[in-house]
Amino acid sequence: MFGKRVRRNGNGSNGNGYHSLIDLRQVVKAYPTEFGDFIALKGVDLQVKEGEFVGVIGKSGSGKSTLINMITGLDRVTEGEVYIDGTAVHTLNEGQAAVFRGNHIGVVFQFFQLLPTISVIDNVMLPMDVCGTYSPREWRERALHLLDQVGIAEHADKLPSEVSGGQQQRVAIARALANNPSIVVADEPTGNLDSRTADQIFTLFETMVGEGKTILVVTHDDELTRRFQRTIQIADGQVFGGQEAAPAA
Repeated sequence: MFGKRVRRNGNGSNGNGYHSLIDLRQVVKAYPTEFGDFIALKGVDLQVKEGEFVGVIGKSGSGKSTLINMITGLDRVTEGEVYIDGTAVHTLNEGQAAVFRGNHIGVVFQFFQLLPTISVIDNVMLPMDVCGTYSPREWRERALHLLDQVGIAEHADKLPSEVSGGQQQRVAIARALANNPSIVVADEPTGNLDSRTADQIFTLFETMVGEGKTILVVTHDDELTRRFQRTIQIADGQVFGGQEAAPAA
């Protein structure tokens, strides 16, 4: 099945006594503008344990995507600390962050971000090639396995444009899993999908969590909150709540 990455840093502590898989401490993110700094995140604290399925809920412009960029290392904090599986991500330079992300965090983008000129299976194999994980002779077999897990192995040799939006999202999920990351982060993964396909994607996420993955999903869809183990509300750059979601009926 999807498998579970073995920790590389013992008990997961980052050296400062924190043991959460994802640990943000007083994170501030400011963007300079001609009118002064715009503060997108205002002293955010957030901890996520291994194996949690967490929803980050908030309106457009609330800071959801900025928060995800801090976690994944796609952007740098202005102030504060970000620890992922014991690594101080906020201290990494751009190249180091890219390598770390490639090996530890699978990112599922809202608009898929698949390379249009290569096949579905080549898109899934690409992270293995870039990060040098597994041996080249294993790449295709592993990619086919992942595509089978997300239910689209029969489309492996098609171009992304030759499959539906929902199928492209499944390809993006398979690609995010290519290097067997401990964490999967999905930014509005169902925002462009019909309700039936969105339900299938969430069922897939639930299966992955059951097999050991830690998943954060950013969404503005309040109807999806019942599917999460825990929800985090973000508004005006600040995080609220963190309560467990009510079980599905």
